[in-house]
Amino acid sequence: MKDSPSAKLRILLVDDHLVMRAGLCLLIENQPQMKVVGLAGNREEALKLADCESPDVILLDLELGAESGLAFLPELRAAASKARVLVLTGLKDAEAHRQAIRLGAIGVVLKDQEAEVLIKAIEKVHAGEVWLDRTTTGNLFHEMTQNSGDLDAEQSKIRSLTDREFQVIKLIAEGLKNKEIAKRLFISETTVTHHLSSIFSKLEVSDRLELVIYAFAQKLATMPR
Repeated sequence: MKDSPSAKLRILLVDDHLVMRAGLCLLIENQPQMKVVGLAGNREEALKLADCESPDVILLDLELGAESGLAFLPELRAAASKARVLVLTGLKDAEAHRQAIRLGAIGVVLKDQEAEVLIKAIEKVHAGEVWLDRTTTGNLFHEMTQNSGDLDAEQSKIRSLTDREFQVIKLIAEGLKNKEIAKRLFISETTVTHHLSSIFSKLEVSDRLELVIYAFAQKLATMPR
């Protein structure tokens, strides 16, 4: 079974450079807990493999020759709804990184970083954590703060949260999944889902990623070092 303790983490690589794909494949396959389930070089291949292979993590390059990974990122997420998208790019464009996050990527890794960083990022993203470099995180904080509107209104939103909702937010910021939160708080997963729906509504955020960024920006949780 895919969710069994011994199951390998299934990864789809989307990069148009054959040498890069081969190198990434070797690196990932050398990890005992990981398995490459598909190699794609363009949108058509990526969507087909995402749909039929049900990967856990998709490594997506933003520059695919004449195509842009950003352009079909929402389609990719729809084709593999349970997958986490981790952008792996040589493009040092903060706006492109922010756009990828807005479109549903949960992390960004630059190609000039150490191989160990990529492996750790894959593991953390699969666990539900956000993986961003300091520059991207700072920019997102600034953007959310600038768009947050009146300070009193934000404080009013925060005051509307219950003690239990504050607990859930802190655990989400630590990267815990719903099942893990349920165990930690001795409640059901269904109850965790209800709490999250309430939190999203009260804070006017659309997903877990926005919630994490909001929590760090408003000091509802401590950003890991």
